Amino acid sequence: MKPQYWFRWLSGQGAPRLVLRAQARRGEPFAELMGGPTGFANPYPLIERLRGEGRLIRTSIAWASFDHELCRSILRDNRFGVRSTDSFNTPAPMRKLAKRFPLPPSPVEPPSMLVIDPPEHTKMRKPVASAFTPRAIARLRDRVETVTAELLDALPSGGSADLITAFAAQVPIAIISEMLGFPDADKERFLHWGDQLTPLLDVGISWRAHRRAMRAMEVMNDYFDEHIARLRRTPGEDILSTLVTAGELDMFALKASASLLMGAGFETTVNLIGNGVVQLLEHPEQLARLRAEPELWPNAIEEILRFDSPVQTTARTALCDIDINGNQLRAGDTVVLSLAGANRDPAVFAEPDRFDVGRANAKEHLSFSSGIHVCLGASLARMEGVYALQSLFDRFPDLQLDGAPRRRELFTLHGYEQLPVRLGRRARTPEATAV
Repeated sequence: MKPQYWFRWLSGQGAPRLVLRAQARRGEPFAELMGGPTGFANPYPLIERLRGEGRLIRTSIAWASFDHELCRSILRDNRFGVRSTDSFNTPAPMRKLAKRFPLPPSPVEPPSMLVIDPPEHTKMRKPVASAFTPRAIARLRDRVETVTAELLDALPSGGSADLITAFAAQVPIAIISEMLGFPDADKERFLHWGDQLTPLLDVGISWRAHRRAMRAMEVMNDYFDEHIARLRRTPGEDILSTLVTAGELDMFALKASASLLMGAGFETTVNLIGNGVVQLLEHPEQLARLRAEPELWPNAIEEILRFDSPVQTTARTALCDIDINGNQLRAGDTVVLSLAGANRDPAVFAEPDRFDVGRANAKEHLSFSSGIHVCLGASLARMEGVYALQSLFDRFPDLQLDGAPRRRELFTLHGYEQLPVRLGRRARTPEATAV
């Protein structure tokens, strides 16, 4: 492993890891939320404890908010950006040394849209946005329906399966692979890379996890070199071909965009589907209501996103000195915004800890963020979630858990690593799925 990766881990992940663990041992609830087993498994009691300390609180690590109105306001405030900052007091020499060792193109390094501000963000986002217009998403509906049906046909009637690997991950990766012009035969490679790279979106990951991610990133980088070269010779109708032929982005930016789209295009939806299966099985009365009122399925997806958000948190950096709710923030201060906390804010959602597929204002959640960094693929994720979950429960009406689902040990992305189920007998004629 290249030594520069060790320096990057030490400054970007190792130092935060030490701080979080030390604070968690001292009983700091915010540190436990971000990096402890309780935060991974069931963060909501810790979120409520922290919410009680105020709308904007100063932890020993960073500012934080669990307030819906405040989170939404900061996400839409151009005085805040996503510019990286050092919230963990990493020594300056270490930070300077790390900057000398850039990473390969990735979703967590500039020029990825995820970590840049305007005007660079505008330049990167504009050409990609055309692939996610309502008309473009509508054209994908038949493909989503076909992929979902094929995957359900492949599941063993009366048997058992891990729904993450056999279904929840397969639906979105098939669609985003097609959107990027990747061969269908390479889907399993993307799933493997995604599994290895996802921890980079978290804070304080281990050196082992970081090392695996770097190896995957190097292999993926070589793959993108070859794939983009093919698209230059024979472009298709996919979004990556459009970006390549437009000539607005250089090779590094093209690969950064591809890696972000591949990761963001399936990680959130995997968690949405997996979390949805668990919540509906744990709330059978809500599943029964959906069977009786199938027109509620789109709203049920919003409630799943609100109740058990696939993306738990994001962060913003103050670009100038700002007064927020009577608190003086200095330029460079980080505010951790708990999307999961905002989604259970009792000031917005009545009985927020109750799972209700008919909740009238479920769509007011912030699971897809807000402002200029709002998720481009939100409509696609919603559509995939409706088709996947409704079709699954229509096709396997006796579906049950077959053991305890296992959460991924990640804070930012909240989902399951394994979801064992007994499928039961396949219904003879699957009901039509409406979106």
